[in-house]
Amino acid sequence: MTSLSLPLASDRIETSVSLQGGGLGAVRFDGVEVMPAVGGANGDLSCFPLVPFGNRVEFNRFELCGEIYSFVPNSGDPLYLHGDGWLSMWAVQEAQEDRIKLSLRQTPSAGTPYAYSAEQTLSVSGALLSLSLFVRNDGEEALPFGLGQHPFFLGTQNVRVEANVLGYWTERAGHLPDARTALPNDLDPRGGATLPDRFLNNAFDGWDGAAQIHWPERGVSAIITAPDHSVAMLYSPSAEAGFFCWEPMTHLPNGHRQPEFGGLRLLEPGEAMQSTMTIDFRRDDLG
Repeated sequence: MTSLSLPLASDRIETSVSLQGGGLGAVRFDGVEVMPAVGGANGDLSCFPLVPFGNRVEFNRFELCGEIYSFVPNSGDPLYLHGDGWLSMWAVQEAQEDRIKLSLRQTPSAGTPYAYSAEQTLSVSGALLSLSLFVRNDGEEALPFGLGQHPFFLGTQNVRVEANVLGYWTERAGHLPDARTALPNDLDPRGGATLPDRFLNNAFDGWDGAAQIHWPERGVSAIITAPDHSVAMLYSPSAEAGFFCWEPMTHLPNGHRQPEFGGLRLLEPGEAMQSTMTIDFRRDDLG
């Protein structure tokens, strides 16, 4: 563990917090690795914050009140991806064994028109992991903001995801959302679904903010609660990858180019928004 990483632990959860990217290292629950560190810019995070919005911006620009706002790609992807938080160095505001508070200030640049202050609190208590995120528009004009989390979960042959959702979005070129359709037969999480053996990168809308993940091979479950998020992205590159993502977001992917900004909130200067996601891990035999 380097000086850029701080330990975070309870009696049942063991992880770390990386200042680079403001995310979590691998998460172990009762000695079982449930969230592998395979994400982020360096492939060493099991979860990272989505701020000031998540997912891609088509054409790397959007229009608001007749003005064009532009981005420069910020990763190997040709489209601006996941905002700034996952790539930035966060400052430590508070550090305890079971609770860490970080902050970030972003100013406009050639890469992004956004100016904001962000804070996040990452904490553990027993079997509960809690991630709270806050953002305030520090700019001189209103812009669309959104929040989310990008957790990576252990992928196993029989893992099941259960969630109440309404709609499903297909994917088109550039990993962008295409059309809202009925839930596919092989991927309907309403009754609990195993992941089909194909590439998945799809949004579910109308989500009530609650989901469950079951790992029958490990005898472990996770209850996700994200009441401020009505959209979840499901990402799984393949069955052999060993991980998948269920990403709570407050807005649709490519929201900047969706009608009414896809759920992104137009924050006036000085206005703020916040969100929280918790993951309650359970031993199926013990609780």
